[in-house]
Amino acid sequence: MPDTAPSTPAAPTAPARPSSLRVHQFHGLRPGLRLIVLGAVHGNEVAGPMAIGRALAELDAGRWRIERGMVTFVPVTNPLAHALGQRSGDRNLNRNLRPTAVPQDFEDRIGNVLCPLLDAHDVLLDLHSFNGPGEAFTLFGPEDNQGDLEPFAHAADEARLARHLGPRRIVEGWLRTYEAGVARRRARARSAGQSLDTDANYGVGTTEYMRSRGGWGVTLECGQHADPKAPDVGLQAIRQTLALLGLVAWAPDPAAQDHEVLRLEEVTDRLHPEDRFAREWTSFDAVKMGEVIGLRHDGTPVTAPADGRIVFPNVRAEPGHEWFYFARPSPRGLG
Repeated sequence: MPDTAPSTPAAPTAPARPSSLRVHQFHGLRPGLRLIVLGAVHGNEVAGPMAIGRALAELDAGRWRIERGMVTFVPVTNPLAHALGQRSGDRNLNRNLRPTAVPQDFEDRIGNVLCPLLDAHDVLLDLHSFNGPGEAFTLFGPEDNQGDLEPFAHAADEARLARHLGPRRIVEGWLRTYEAGVARRRARARSAGQSLDTDANYGVGTTEYMRSRGGWGVTLECGQHADPKAPDVGLQAIRQTLALLGLVAWAPDPAAQDHEVLRLEEVTDRLHPEDRFAREWTSFDAVKMGEVIGLRHDGTPVTAPADGRIVFPNVRAEPGHEWFYFARPSPRGLG
């Protein structure tokens, strides 16, 4: 007789890892700048893909036309993280971005495709979003300099773009502040087997890589992940960037006149799983000098070094990683 016992259901199979990167490209018939727009460098940040999808629909419908130069759209830059619905796949793509001769993980393989793409462009607009509540903001790069950390010659171009994107809050000082945090982290952990977090190159993401190759660009944090307005912020930024670079026929909307420019000055790491914030913080909350921001596991207070703002507070930070940043008003103007 046939076996009538119920069969054991097969174990679900893991979805296949993505094997390609989808890219959309438009070439104007007259010379101009080459722009690349990225979405979902972090897989759970959906505002970028949604904004890019709307821009592509405008182009496909003929409502937008690329007249000059070139524009490349990468709606989902980290398809593994996006498929998993999480920030990273094997690791954070927006750290330690560089070509790798012997790739060790999925993000290394993406980097080997993404870096040549960035090399082929002049300008980058990288669309992100964030976890907690707050308003959209833009991050731009350093002042023009010939230093060793991040030599640069396009500060005026980035400031002009940041001024026109839409958000009124603009932040600078990322790589310098991150590198100082790395130096402190290295001093605390002088032992073999240190992670990428103790390598200054670990602070290099898409915009930092772009600047290292002679280009320029900004990161736009479009708003909270689930904010229905965040894709609108991204779409307006794409439209403004195309206009500002002269790739389309229309002129950009006038820039706002009430920007707030902040400079990241210090990063504080979480050192123990029981380190905790003194209260629930939102990015750009104001603090007074000496105000208690958090408590170490032994009760030692962590206080604000001056009047300023809390930026990127992360209640889920792993020990040895960034817990929060501290920012103050920047002396830089936007031209």
